[in-house]
Amino acid sequence: MGEVISTRSPLLLDDPGAQLFDVSGIDVGARKCTKDGIHEWIPHRGVMSLLDAVVHTNAACKEVVGLKEVREGEFWIPGHFPGLPVLPGVLMVEAAAQLMCWMYNVQRGIPSMAAFLRINECSFRNSVTIGDDLYFLVKEDKFGSRGFSASVQGIVENKVAFEARLRGMVLPDKIVKPDE
Repeated sequence: MGEVISTRSPLLLDDPGAQLFDVSGIDVGARKCTKDGIHEWIPHRGVMSLLDAVVHTNAACKEVVGLKEVREGEFWIPGHFPGLPVLPGVLMVEAAAQLMCWMYNVQRGIPSMAAFLRINECSFRNSVTIGDDLYFLVKEDKFGSRGFSASVQGIVENKVAFEARLRGMVLPDKIVKPDE
């Protein structure tokens, strides 16, 4: 017998009510924005540029799906943990915060420097390792002229890797300039 290949979206949880928003029609192969496009909106570069793509946005850009492809050669692999590479939770949350910042800046139409202020109700549920595709669901809670908050989830292989509520704010007089 041949190998059975699942056609189920890697975003769908067994309990759809546990997801931040309906993901049933989302094409995880789509690329709304690639890393270069993400760099037009947020300042993260080098090893701290953690997002690989924006996969989906709803019409108002209030619900967004992003992607981090966890691959060989990332800076954390040799030390976290030797022989058993597990993506650090802090990097999962940071990647979700970067997507939240991208979402906020796109809504405002201004690429701004933002500071990450708070993590609330954070829970890690499943590990992420080399070869995994970690999808982020970000849902706007409140976006204002200087501050923003969102609920976030990381999903890997139809399981919640983590979830949290994040808050950030725009730093005054700081505008992101590409390639700086």
